[in-house]
Order: sequence, then structure tokens, then C-alpha cells
Amino acid sequence: MKRLFTVYDRYIFMQVLTTTIVAILLFTIVWIAPEMLLNTIKKILAHEYTVKTGIMVLVYELPKILGKAFPVGLLLGSLFTFDKLSKDSELTIFRAVGMSFSRILRPLLILSFIVTYLCFVTYDKWIPYSCQKLQEIKGGEALTQYIYTQKDENNHPKQAVIVSKFFRNKMTNVIVLNFSKQVFDDLHGLNNILVGESGYKGVDKNGNPCWVLEDVTSYNINEDGIFKKITKQDKTYILNGEDAEDAYTIMINSTKRDRDINNKDLKHYVDLLKKANLDEDYRLMYNKYLQRFFHPFVCVLLAILGCLLGFSKPREQRLIGFTIAIGCIFVYYITLPFFDLLAEKGVLHPIITAAFPPGAFLCAIIAFYKSRDL
Repeated sequence: MKRLFTVYDRYIFMQVLTTTIVAILLFTIVWIAPEMLLNTIKKILAHEYTVKTGIMVLVYELPKILGKAFPVGLLLGSLFTFDKLSKDSELTIFRAVGMSFSRILRPLLILSFIVTYLCFVTYDKWIPYSCQKLQEIKGGEALTQYIYTQKDENNHPKQAVIVSKFFRNKMTNVIVLNFSKQVFDDLHGLNNILVGESGYKGVDKNGNPCWVLEDVTSYNINEDGIFKKITKQDKTYILNGEDAEDAYTIMINSTKRDRDINNKDLKHYVDLLKKANLDEDYRLMYNKYLQRFFHPFVCVLLAILGCLLGFSKPREQRLIGFTIAIGCIFVYYITLPFFDLLAEKGVLHPIITAAFPPGAFLCAIIAFYKSRDL
């Protein structure tokens, strides 16, 4: 029985692994050195951070860099390794003894799937965890505005909740617009406005989830749009039950970037956005969620592409392959925001915008494979 992992496989695996690690380290150093490291040192010298805190900030910044470094490192690692093998005529020897291109590629594919898994875990676990730790270290209260609208079965607004400022479970200056059933040509009428000085997510008298408003002023409005009664209330309840949970989850996640949320919570957030008919936010976040699965798979494609670019003639200039590789990486990362925008505005479906970059790499691989005549 043939051994599944031969001397050749171990040799190529270790060669690519070594160069990939070096490339990842260089990418990380280049990324972290100019601004991030300088800002951390400034805060240490200004006594905003202790030396230990500064080191921890840099450590927690690493996962965000590694998410981008894994694909880049694997591309450059495979390219450098196979380019060296080509220049040393080792690939010629492998082909002469009857090894096919797919057989030569096998150890590289094994390594690329390992890196793909690490990349997936980085975006799902490590980056959200590090972002949470960074927020705890840096502190500060990110005060943000939020608007939540409830609609009926005819897609007419029933209630709009405007939170002027919030941080975690503390809300300030909450305005509730209760719409009447009367609909004019260009607007919906109001029958009541509530203004609460503060609020929080709690439970009502029956123990059900709700939003609690404190120091509330209630303005009742007649059909002519005139205030007919103004009353004061110490406390009132809004958004009872599932609506309260959904609105709170959307509000909290609206302050976060997609990278701050793990896959499970991001999928739940996407479902809530769709349920609330927040179409632009839904399409953008759905695109980001799908990228969590397509982006790690790019590691495999870039590893194959690096291998193909490394297959060169002994006298062929090494600069050509590296230029193409850097160009591919640049185009990939520079176009991601463009595809995010296309998804958000509904120009293309999120599945298309998330799958297009890996699809483009796949087409490039096929083109290079045919041009190399392997």
C-alpha cells in the first residue's frame, strides 16, 4: 500500500509552511509598525497606558491583521517556494519522474485547507473576542442615535422609537411616535407622542421583556394635528415581548462593525434586519456574513495561484510572478468595499457580491493553468 504522505509531500509541505510563516510575519510587522505601534507608544509615554496595557493592545490587534495576513502569506509562500523549485530545476525533476501537476499540488492543498480553517476561526472567534477586549481596555462610551420603526401588515408605520443617545442598556431622550390609522396622501397621522428623559430594557408588570421609559411626557394629538392633552408619567412600557428583544439586539449591533460579531450572532442580526424590513442594512450585513465563508476559501485559491505563478523557466524573471501576485491581492482588497456598496444598494444580490471575488480568482487560475501548459 502506498504511503499517503511521502518524503516529497513532507518536503513541499515544510517548504511552503516556512515561507508562509515568514510572509505572514513580514505582513504583520509592516501593517502594525507605522501607525498602530506609534500610537501605542505615544499613549504609553503620555501615561494613558501602562507598558503592560500597551502590549495587550498590540496583542489584541493581531487577529484583525492575521485575517488579512493568512491569504497573503499563503500566496507569497507558495509562490516563493515553487519559484525557487523552478529555478533549481527541482520541478523539472518531479515532472520527469512522472508526477502530474495535481500530484505536485497535493501537499500545498493540505496546508491551504489548514490555513483556511485558521482564517475562518479568526473571523468567527478571535477577532470578535479581541475587539471586545480592546473596547474594555480603551473604555469610553460610544453614544449613538438609533431609530426603530414598527409596521403593520400593510407596511404602514404603527410606532417609531427614536433614541437620541444610548450606551449598552442606558438610553437618553427617547421619543416615541404612535401613528394613527388615518393615512394622508403624503404622510401618516400621529395620535400620541411620548418623550422619556431616560430608558432601559427591562420587564413589565407581567415579567415580559419590554423597554421602560422614565420621566415621560405624553402628548395626545387630535385628528387635526393639534395637541389636546399633555400629561406626565413616572414610568411607561413600550415594545413588549419579542419586539423589545429584537429592537434591542438591532440597536446594540448597529454600533458594531461586522468584524466585532461572531458568525452565530451575525446570522441572527441579519435575520432581524430582514424581519424589520431594514433592506439596505440587511443586504450589507448578509453580504458580510457570506464573506465569512467565501473569504477563507480564497486561501486555497491563492495557494494554487501562487503555485502556478511559481512555475517558471530557469531564466524567467522572478519579478513578473511577484508583481502579478501583489496586483491580485491589491485588486482583491481594494474592490471589497465596492462590492459591499453594490450589495447594500441592491444593485447585485449579496450572494453574487460575496462570491464574485473568489470566482474571479478561480477564472484567473484556469487562465494561468492553460497559459502554463501544465
